[in-house]
Amino acid sequence: MKKVDDSQMLGKILNMDLSKINIESTDVPYFSIETEDIIPLIPVRDRFAHKGNFGHALLVAGSRGKMGAAILGAKACLRAGAGLLTVHIPACGEAIMQVAFPEAMTEADQGDDYITALVSVVGYDAIAIGPGIGLHKQTAAVLHDLLKYSHKPLVIDADALNLLSENRNSLRLIPQGSILTPHPKEFDRLAGDSANAYERLQKAIQMAEQLKVYLVLKGAYTAICTPERQCYFNSTGNPGIATAGSGDVLTGIILGLLAQSYTSLNAAITGVFLHGLAGDIAASKCSEESVIASDIITNLGIAFRF
Repeated sequence: MKKVDDSQMLGKILNMDLSKINIESTDVPYFSIETEDIIPLIPVRDRFAHKGNFGHALLVAGSRGKMGAAILGAKACLRAGAGLLTVHIPACGEAIMQVAFPEAMTEADQGDDYITALVSVVGYDAIAIGPGIGLHKQTAAVLHDLLKYSHKPLVIDADALNLLSENRNSLRLIPQGSILTPHPKEFDRLAGDSANAYERLQKAIQMAEQLKVYLVLKGAYTAICTPERQCYFNSTGNPGIATAGSGDVLTGIILGLLAQSYTSLNAAITGVFLHGLAGDIAASKCSEESVIASDIITNLGIAFRF
């Protein structure tokens, strides 16, 4: 991967005619994600493979009025290649999910309007929680139990991150290798306000190291911070994907890759890259102004063929 220096990492990467030899010989923790880095991370499928070879994912998502987040995450997960997907949703959303996305299996919660309980997590290859779940106390207890009893890395996003910011003691329960995907405001709720983007980035690197997680700090050049204090900046994407539901799609993509036995680092890097690339393809077909989250999912298959 191409190394970048401090002057480059928070803005557009420009050719400054710096010495390539000195750049490559300098030990820095910052890298930009290039197309050639992603190609070898996507395995070629065996001709005789079946759906069981590509993992069973669990997505905990949705509440009354926010079932769209669950649907977007579910569609993105299977579009990213997961073999099977079960979506744990409140009872009010079961019919909605079955009609909107019949490819997903559903597991209805005992609560009608929001998630109140979590059944067994055994048998799943990857689990994500957060899109549209709301901030209810019973849902917070479900998140706490999932953190406590899951022995595999989780994908944690959206309202799950906001619930963690309200109960910071739960941060220590996050399984090592988990992937957190906050936008700047969600991260500030977790780590405190930052004076600028550079300070926020340094806090993200520190949090990734302390919790031993992969922290995806979303933005124009999304940064993936690792427990080893390395930082990978994404090179795809455009302002068009700054739209409602885009984060739910990213969660689904990363979940789908994790279910296929990608490592946490590779799932985060590949997921962010393909998410941005699909958004670029969508914008090229219409305009940045008209891109919606569903367009990212629609163009994800083309992104895989880059």
